[in-house]
Amino acid sequence: MKNMMQGGLRAAVVAAVLLIAAGCEQAPDRWAAAQKETQGKKTSVDKVALDGAVFNQFFPKQGDGYDIVFKQEKLGFAAAALQQGGKELAMFTIFDTTSNPEARQKFDGVSEQVAGHPVVTEEAKSLSALVGQRFQVQVRSLDPGFGESDRKAWLEKFDLTGISELE
Repeated sequence: MKNMMQGGLRAAVVAAVLLIAAGCEQAPDRWAAAQKETQGKKTSVDKVALDGAVFNQFFPKQGDGYDIVFKQEKLGFAAAALQQGGKELAMFTIFDTTSNPEARQKFDGVSEQVAGHPVVTEEAKSLSALVGQRFQVQVRSLDPGFGESDRKAWLEKFDLTGISELE
């Protein structure tokens, strides 16, 4: 009887080991497939893109009851929120288009300008300027009361000349 129990226990252990081993031989998961698919492709941010920290000095200055709260900076990008009384009114961004040259195409043939830079309205609540043929400066409304004239006025408060001199 004792040998039968030991034999049954051995069979159960062998079966468990086989099940575990079978589970280890699964097809690659979706992350491995994505990794394989993107290997050798161009990185998402061009190495010549400027560090986002460089852009912070060119954002509008706070004052008159408005706060500029920096939200993000990374290679080729910086973002800040315009707040008044703790409420976010708009999002400001500066983007180095060297990583996405196609982003400049929307400015081709545009006649509207702000401070000598071509501008486009996107999504009916954002205004973007192409500065120095390289940098996209955007003001995007977050609050319904922050309208088109507000976006233009705040875009003009960026140091667009300073941005255009960046290399």
